[in-house]
Amino acid sequence: MNLTRAGKVTSVVAVSALLALTGCTKKNDTGAAAGGTQAGGGSGSKQVSVAFVPKLQGIPYFEAMNAGGQKAAQDLGVKWLYQGPTTADAAAQAQIVRSYIQQKVGVIVVAPNDPNSMAPVLQEAKAAGIHVLTSDTDAPDSVREAFVEQASTEGIGTALTDELAKAMGKKGKYAIVSCGETAQNLNSWIAVQKKVTAEKYPNMQIVSVVYAGEDQNKATQMASDLMNAHPDLTGLVGECTSSAPGVAQAVKDAGKIGKVFTVGLGTPKSMAPYLQDGSSSASILWDVQNLGYLTAWAGQQVAEGKQFQAKNHVNDAMPAVEYDPTTKVLLLGPPLILTKDNVGKYNY
Repeated sequence: MNLTRAGKVTSVVAVSALLALTGCTKKNDTGAAAGGTQAGGGSGSKQVSVAFVPKLQGIPYFEAMNAGGQKAAQDLGVKWLYQGPTTADAAAQAQIVRSYIQQKVGVIVVAPNDPNSMAPVLQEAKAAGIHVLTSDTDAPDSVREAFVEQASTEGIGTALTDELAKAMGKKGKYAIVSCGETAQNLNSWIAVQKKVTAEKYPNMQIVSVVYAGEDQNKATQMASDLMNAHPDLTGLVGECTSSAPGVAQAVKDAGKIGKVFTVGLGTPKSMAPYLQDGSSSASILWDVQNLGYLTAWAGQQVAEGKQFQAKNHVNDAMPAVEYDPTTKVLLLGPPLILTKDNVGKYNY
């Protein structure tokens, strides 16, 4: 996430259970794609079906989004379908989207691994009469009708930079361990980090940006390699929810807590031990389950022909979600900064 920027409302039990679904190939009773889940009850022909295709199925971040989508399905009466690839592979993701096109679902929502290669597939969905949205990660040059964004690009990139600068004393060299090299959201956050570093922190320098895919172990190895290659490195950023704990683990393994500082985009449960022992200074995120809920709600709105308002009351937890008609972006809200003091408040 690729987190490729930044806690985005159900129980821990629900999320934990969903983690076991990775690689599942059983079809459900409605003929959903392999690994799909549904909620919302009822089988009437007018029931809205919203299919969400994450970058990667089976990691805590997207399973938390799935839990939020299921909660929305229960509340709103829509059918929620969920399946992603078992590796962060653009071609495998496209195959899942095409499967949903063949099933003639009402709405397809994608968090694209590669927005450019996904764009023609989204065009296929539109041509088949299916509504198309993006969530978590955008494909801005596609036919998507709206992008459900977790927090502003500027907000996430700035928060990552500010929190790392605070930990590093506003000086020194740092590196970024990102995830998917083509992930639009991660690359946009990195662009902001470069800009903010140059303009706001002249005594800080980004020495390298590397890409670990959605592989936490690979992120740990890359962070270790970066510390070896740059002995004077004093900062690391984990740009997504797999690399954030990965870079913190590398610092812990190297015995450099307090010497090399890390921040990242990690889920609360994955980051809690690192925030507590000091191998991570802060995690930038949003309410992931609310992001899943908002995704399902947005799918229902477009399927029913409803227009988004400048401010939208989704539920009591999201009473004023902003919509920009120029960019067609629904913005969940400002980023959340997780620290050792508040990380225990979140259950995913």
